[in-house]
Amino acid sequence: MPAITVENLSKSYLVGHNAAPAERYTALRDVLARNARTLARKTRDMFQGRAIVQGDEVEEFWALKDVSFEVKHGETLGIIGRNGAGKSTLLKVLSRITEPTKGRITIRGRVASLLEVGTGFHPELSGRENIFLNGAILGMTRAEIRRKFDEIVAFAEVETFLDTPVKRYSSGMYVRLAFAVAAHLEPEILVVDEVLAVGDAAFQKKCLGKMGDVAKEGRTVLFVSHNMAAIQHLCERSILLDNGKVHVDGQTEKVVDVYLGEIETLTNFNLSERHDRAGEGKARFTQIKLLDENHTFIKFGISGRALIIRLYYNVDQNITLRQCRVSVSVHRIGVVYFLASTELVRTDELIIRGQGYVDCLIYSLPLSKGSYYMNPFLESNGQIQDYVEASAILNVADGDFYGTGRNYPAGWEGKGVLVRHEWVW
Repeated sequence: MPAITVENLSKSYLVGHNAAPAERYTALRDVLARNARTLARKTRDMFQGRAIVQGDEVEEFWALKDVSFEVKHGETLGIIGRNGAGKSTLLKVLSRITEPTKGRITIRGRVASLLEVGTGFHPELSGRENIFLNGAILGMTRAEIRRKFDEIVAFAEVETFLDTPVKRYSSGMYVRLAFAVAAHLEPEILVVDEVLAVGDAAFQKKCLGKMGDVAKEGRTVLFVSHNMAAIQHLCERSILLDNGKVHVDGQTEKVVDVYLGEIETLTNFNLSERHDRAGEGKARFTQIKLLDENHTFIKFGISGRALIIRLYYNVDQNITLRQCRVSVSVHRIGVVYFLASTELVRTDELIIRGQGYVDCLIYSLPLSKGSYYMNPFLESNGQIQDYVEASAILNVADGDFYGTGRNYPAGWEGKGVLVRHEWVW
């Protein structure tokens, strides 16, 4: 019998929208009429047992739609996809945090979930008390928890603060303790979201090693991550979600190739229709273009040559954004190769308004031949305005980076940054 069986699973949410007036002037009678309609709708929803949603208009959004799959006992399943694809919603339904709208789930075994920082922790209780609380929630006896207690504390590295209320913990301490509890209290099924990204590099490596040990012990692991290297290392099978549906289900290497291949089709770089983005939205990136040192538009960069990444933006009417920070990170297979940011190289204030663009000039492109994807980011006064994951592809062709006419040996393309260096003998 499978550890998890998911049959035609669907989850919908009601999303409220405020109707924007056609003109800047709104009469009092229009406001009163709109409020009366909203009150009537909310009253009707309350008597029908439906969720009360703020806004003048309500739209039904399907986060998951007819999802079906099985997970065997002892299998490690990777779940990948863009932001907004439905990954976290799926894990919340499987963890019984939220109820499905339609469909059926059968779970055979105890489930431990690590979905958000501090999930299942009581902020007023100490780390020691929360270990016993989480163990009890998982159905462990007090003797079982005591047997694992020292191992949990040693793994989390929070001995000094063990009797401190967890509300005073940093996010990194929260994650260390939460993961240690979830991984060591021997659940039959372990569900882990991208929350490990909060920890430092050393702790992430330790967590991945522990997840590998859990899988070898015959327990079932569901792992959501944007780190394709970690997914390929831990999971033999993966599922690619797209718009709440299972797009591909199969061997991890093939699923990752499909995912990255679809990212590489983003050659238009027109971001106006991208809805899977984060931020307040007072300003949005609209387009990305590549230029050479002569400001001529190009389709790809060349190793060792100058490259300009031009980020076009649009700011809401009559708004001026001050103290802005713009950055773009370059990735490949879940690994960040470099980050270029205005705050790293400029000290003067960046102010943006209306429509325009900012140019990021890279004097000598330090990438070997291959395809990479770019994530643009825009912040104003400490508030994120826009972030679009995998918004555009940066294709790189071989160039004479080292001035010797030689390139990386076969098999090394796209596996690291190029570094100018010398050898002496």
